[in-house]
Amino acid sequence: MKTEYLLQSQVSHVLAALMPQNRLIARVCLHTGLRVGDVVALRTDQLAQQFTVTEAKTGKRRRVGLPAQLLEAVRAQAGTIWAFPGRKPELHKTRQAVWADVKRAAKAFRLPQNVGPHSFRKVYAVDLMDKYGDIRRVQRALQHSSAEITAIYAMADQLLEAKLRKSKKKRADKAWSVL
Repeated sequence: MKTEYLLQSQVSHVLAALMPQNRLIARVCLHTGLRVGDVVALRTDQLAQQFTVTEAKTGKRRRVGLPAQLLEAVRAQAGTIWAFPGRKPELHKTRQAVWADVKRAAKAFRLPQNVGPHSFRKVYAVDLMDKYGDIRRVQRALQHSSAEITAIYAMADQLLEAKLRKSKKKRADKAWSVL
């Protein structure tokens, strides 16, 4: 099952329930639109307000930036090698560890949709679409090869709202049938 979009209030809840390092990773995902695997693989020497990332999935290079406050928070907990060190200093945090924490946080709030770290990428896409209203700009930011795929991300909020409306109607219909 694919991960789904998070409403803004849900993002706040999930962030609040995450472990501190995972919260920082999620904030970097939300600010840059990077996949969680690319965020956890950031090296400490890469950290700057603007830096280049080579995406693991696509091999494409991408320039991203972090606001000063977020950059300082990441630097404050960074290891000597990795921006997000794992249990062993020579290894970085795993994307699976972040995934498990995001799942735990979403479950704690009984969120109706399937939530994972990739949900943050969808939030980023919707925010860009709201800000610029230009699917091509969102496509370039996400480095998608097709506008059709980008549209799924950029309109994830509308897809989720439709799903929630349908689910609510189904529950109401079921309640009436019991009476």
